[in-house]
Amino acid sequence: MKILISADMEGATGVTWPADVLPGTPQWERCRALFTSDVNAAALGFLDGGADEVLVNEAHSTMRNLLLEQLDPRVRMLTGRHKALSMVEGVQHGDVDGIAFLGYHAGAGMEGVLAHTYLANQITGVWLNDVRASEGLLNARVVAEYGVPVVLVTGDDVACEDALGYAPEALKVAVKDHVSRYAAVCRTPARTAGDIRAAAKEAASLAVRRDPVDEGPCTVAVEFDAEHLAMAVTVVPGVARIGERKVAYTSGTMYEGIRTFKAVTTIASSAVEEQYG
Repeated sequence: MKILISADMEGATGVTWPADVLPGTPQWERCRALFTSDVNAAALGFLDGGADEVLVNEAHSTMRNLLLEQLDPRVRMLTGRHKALSMVEGVQHGDVDGIAFLGYHAGAGMEGVLAHTYLANQITGVWLNDVRASEGLLNARVVAEYGVPVVLVTGDDVACEDALGYAPEALKVAVKDHVSRYAAVCRTPARTAGDIRAAAKEAASLAVRRDPVDEGPCTVAVEFDAEHLAMAVTVVPGVARIGERKVAYTSGTMYEGIRTFKAVTTIASSAVEEQYG
């Protein structure tokens, strides 16, 4: 049994505000250990549950945040940029039986600790086939095309509630309770490590490959906080404006859809100017 862990940082234990997740800050350095503790707990739980292999794909920001030396020696880690499938890189090779979304968070425009979708502020909403979408929903649609079930989701309580919509059978572990975008009631790392490990052990039984899901064309709409960003991303073929600050595109598969989304967000981030956005 092979498990892939897609590891994001905003939903990790103790993380509540931007400095906790911005590479190079003292707070980020501190929270790297908390993030690594969550990931290691999940890996140990899956190994307890019978997994033969656990691959961790770093999915946050620079994708160079986890402390490799603090992971169990049986774990392998995919770190760094750039990757064909970004947050769920590795799922496409046909050997993954289940995936965990660790440290996930709510989407742009939603309540939740550090809620966003790919870009920290510039995106105010994303919709997949007219349903407001988080990174969890987008990534769940991608992995379904490869027949890989989402078996575990961790994050704040809002992220766990969001996961009920895209991975109802998955085990959920809330490591903190949302108070505001930059505040939460946090559980200690000793508590969350135990909770995550126990849930991952149970979730291992759900890691059974399924028939690939072909849901047909997908339409993704993205709303920005400024008009010039909507204009900038229309250089991507197939992306068209549907409003002053909103664009949309349709892809034949979610594989194509997430790659186009990555192109859109990369261009939008490069079009942001200091102070004025």
